[in-house]
Amino acid sequence: MATGLIRRAISSSRMAAASQPARLITARLHASEVEAQKVEPKATSSSDMKKFQIYRWNPDNASKPQLLEYEINLKECGPMILDALIKIKNEIDPSLTFRRSCREGICGSCAMNIDGCNGLACLTKIPSGAESTITPLPHMFVIKDLVVDMTNFYNQYKSIEPWLKRKNPSPTPGKEIPQSKKDRAKLDGMYECILCACCSTSCPSYWWNPESYLGPAALLHANRWISDSRDEYTKERLDAINDEFKLYRCHTILNCARACPKGLNPGKQITHIKQLQLMGGA
Repeated sequence: MATGLIRRAISSSRMAAASQPARLITARLHASEVEAQKVEPKATSSSDMKKFQIYRWNPDNASKPQLLEYEINLKECGPMILDALIKIKNEIDPSLTFRRSCREGICGSCAMNIDGCNGLACLTKIPSGAESTITPLPHMFVIKDLVVDMTNFYNQYKSIEPWLKRKNPSPTPGKEIPQSKKDRAKLDGMYECILCACCSTSCPSYWWNPESYLGPAALLHANRWISDSRDEYTKERLDAINDEFKLYRCHTILNCARACPKGLNPGKQITHIKQLQLMGGA
């Protein structure tokens, strides 16, 4: 009987020894899981980072204009160029200066040159690639950084008298001047212009003759009023722009149509004005 008890004790000790490694392995696995949870998150992927070369110039400093490099994480930024600029201004360099307002492609404030193409920062998606270059609208006087002087551009717009002009009173005094749907449709493709200057500053003729050539935007608006059935100064409007420089500096290369963020075609409207001039203002 004693021999049987001894045998059972030995057997129990062997079984306990055999099960111990399994318990050790389980404990180690559990410890490794705990340690794994303590590991810091992985560093940001290089594909999430993007560099922006941005034109900088401050008239209060004696230094020349330069391109400064900024790097941001696209995972922490909105999809548009304007989102990137706002992030850089808010988090990296508050001195960065640019215009912006509506963020909906309506006001035209944030027009600039993005990777060689004019466009609205609020409507232009951040391009793929490791780097992008942002500069002011070309061939314009720079006030500071990405802000250009629009004085001449607005003066040219004002010169075409962009308002309804009548020689006779309204057929119904105190009420609007009626217009057919067909005549109203003639204004499509012109009234949508937001005066962002993307078209004019993409035109070589405007680059070389900015004071004498009215440019695509102003001429598009001139045709908008020339084509308006309610306006009674068509001949006077045509005579006012019938000039070698004001109108005929346009060579119809259509850079303006490619640059327009609203999908308009100023070159087509300028061609219409030229046709009316040949027809004697008919």
